[in-house]
Amino acid sequence: MILQGNDPYTSPSFSLAHRVKRQLWNWVWLFLFRPSPRPLNAWRATLLRIFGAQLGRGVHVYPSAKVWAPWNLCLGDFVGVADGVNIYNMDMIKVGDFSVISQGAHLCGGSHDYNSKNFQLFSRKITLGKHVWICADAFVSLDVSIPDGVVVGARSVVTKSIADAWSVYAGHPAKKIGNRQRHDN
Repeated sequence: MILQGNDPYTSPSFSLAHRVKRQLWNWVWLFLFRPSPRPLNAWRATLLRIFGAQLGRGVHVYPSAKVWAPWNLCLGDFVGVADGVNIYNMDMIKVGDFSVISQGAHLCGGSHDYNSKNFQLFSRKITLGKHVWICADAFVSLDVSIPDGVVVGARSVVTKSIADAWSVYAGHPAKKIGNRQRHDN
């Protein structure tokens, strides 16, 4: 939980208990998660689950993927999270079954209120449906929902929820550029 009304120049934005929990996770990530060999997906899934992540069957989270708060992560069945992905999940991030988050993608669930005197930190959830593909180096902003079957092109920026399922979005900002064939699972 983000502390409200604090002075971020002189005091933290999170409680001591939250900061300790995150620091413990950072050590586990650094010494047990990050150096683990690539094929040890079950090992990394176990570490994430110990810290509260909700993971489905067959999840593959690669070693250099960075998860800010595992307790705010829900991955469906057969989700792939590639190397270099940054999941900045101050709030819940949910990813549906058979979805892929490619290398270098950034899911950003936190920001600052630039109109507040203290640039108040805030967070919002991100929801990805089933069969979603977030391509390499794409950026998905907080409070965004992406429906089933959407592909977000490489280096695209998504700042608003997407309405059309089974479609392709690309660009900065991301705009619809095509449709996909539907897959039912």
